[in-house]
Amino acid sequence: MSNQTLESRPAVLVTGGTKRIGAAITRRLAAAGWRVLAHTRDAASEEAHALAASCGAEPVQADLAVPGGAAALFAAAVAVAPELAFIVNSAAAFAPGPLPPGESARMAALNTDAPEKLTSLLGLRLLENPPGLPRRGAVVDLLDAAVRGAADVQTSPYAASKAALAASMRKSAGLFADSLRVNAVAPGAVLPPPCGGVPGGDTLLPERPSPDDVAYAVEFLLKAGGVTGQTILVDSGRFILDSL
Repeated sequence: MSNQTLESRPAVLVTGGTKRIGAAITRRLAAAGWRVLAHTRDAASEEAHALAASCGAEPVQADLAVPGGAAALFAAAVAVAPELAFIVNSAAAFAPGPLPPGESARMAALNTDAPEKLTSLLGLRLLENPPGLPRRGAVVDLLDAAVRGAADVQTSPYAASKAALAASMRKSAGLFADSLRVNAVAPGAVLPPPCGGVPGGDTLLPERPSPDDVAYAVEFLLKAGGVTGQTILVDSGRFILDSL
């Protein structure tokens, strides 16, 4: 594919874009005609190379949990695709309960600080109105539909990091309205169906959401020009049941 053809496609950076839900987002956006930069922590990973070969995504490497990691990733992505105007913040670490302080800080750096930094860098870059870039780009953060209320935040560093990202998303939507739309998708209990749908269990719908369901919601928010500061729950109606 020629460089001219690549540059004519909208460029999107997907953090954590070579694994699980991130890989599903990468594949969907690539199939829809996006130029996808799939972030990976390990540039030599077989997953990154296999994904690149299967859908044409371009791997970019960085460790987002270390100081300066987000800035390094942004610089690398812009060097590869100067037309970059879209980011999907999918990279995250998960642990169900309490963590030692060092691990808790690393989780916050990856789950909250890195997405916030990447959003700020993109918003500020687009405010400069560089030639060849759209007037406004978009960011989609991946939250967690299971994170609800103060009790979750107080008992789990993971929940606290996702709650902080939700607050950051809303703040960024206001701060960068002139250059960015900032939204989020909050998946529920997502499992890849081996054959057909996986039983939903304690959900309103009979099947759990799939990674492709999440990817579809992400694609919608990247394209929906009149939507900002919003979160789409992809949880097969679990929120409705919990609200009854």
